[in-house]
Amino acid sequence: MSKNLISAQLLTPGANLEAYVHSVNSLPLLTAEQEHELADRLYYEQDLDAARQLVLAHLRFVIHIARSYAGYGLPQADLIQEGNVGLMKAVKRFNPEVGVRLISFAVHWIKAEIHEFILKNWRIVKIATTKAQRKLFFNLRSKKKRLNWLNNEEVANVAQELGVDAKDIREMESRLTGADMAFDPASDDEDDTAIYSPAAYLEDNRYNPATQLEDADWSDSSTNNLHDALEMLDKRSKDILQQRWLSDNKATLHDLAEKYNVSAERIRQLEKNAMDKLKRNMLIEA
Repeated sequence: MSKNLISAQLLTPGANLEAYVHSVNSLPLLTAEQEHELADRLYYEQDLDAARQLVLAHLRFVIHIARSYAGYGLPQADLIQEGNVGLMKAVKRFNPEVGVRLISFAVHWIKAEIHEFILKNWRIVKIATTKAQRKLFFNLRSKKKRLNWLNNEEVANVAQELGVDAKDIREMESRLTGADMAFDPASDDEDDTAIYSPAAYLEDNRYNPATQLEDADWSDSSTNNLHDALEMLDKRSKDILQQRWLSDNKATLHDLAEKYNVSAERIRQLEKNAMDKLKRNMLIEA
């Protein structure tokens, strides 16, 4: 069986979750030296095999984190899969020069993906739409010790502990205990009740001609602003951005380091400075 096939199977837990967990736990852990070597290969050379090894070696940590979210009634395999997405994002962004282990950096990304999945799927209508509400949602779920409503004393205690107003606690609790409403009518609904389902009266604005024209104008304007902003950069900065981001065959940091006879880290710094200048120039053009 090929490495790519093995990787794909371990990133997507199937029906047999126990077998998946056993397979993941059989994978060897990396030493600090091995991890740093692989991270260097990925960061400086875009070595995809190094990325694969880093992801596989940390899948067991995703399982451990996903198990702590078992109380939301969602399939454990789905939570693990979302956590794996967060792990892959963390591996892509990991800088080996920071001096921390990958898992310390990846915990945030793993939890963030699981949080988003829970918020999108726990209710048909989103119950937490701001950062503060999301924090309250997860904390309130962990604070509630019983299924019925909190009394005034419990609300006051939770509000004091979380540093929020009592009215926010009550509002979030009502969202948590609210009933779901199906978007489409049930198959056995009578005609006179089916018309009250959201599908019967919610407007679909995805194909509004005015919106499509506005989006097209915005896209054209952004493209022109980008072109003008690039022209304001010096020759080397412009070349680095074009080679790294706009070329079909994107150059690595080492490729450009060899071209300009500097270190790969210096190219990374020049790239960051060029991106900052590009953003400022685009704001000026806008």
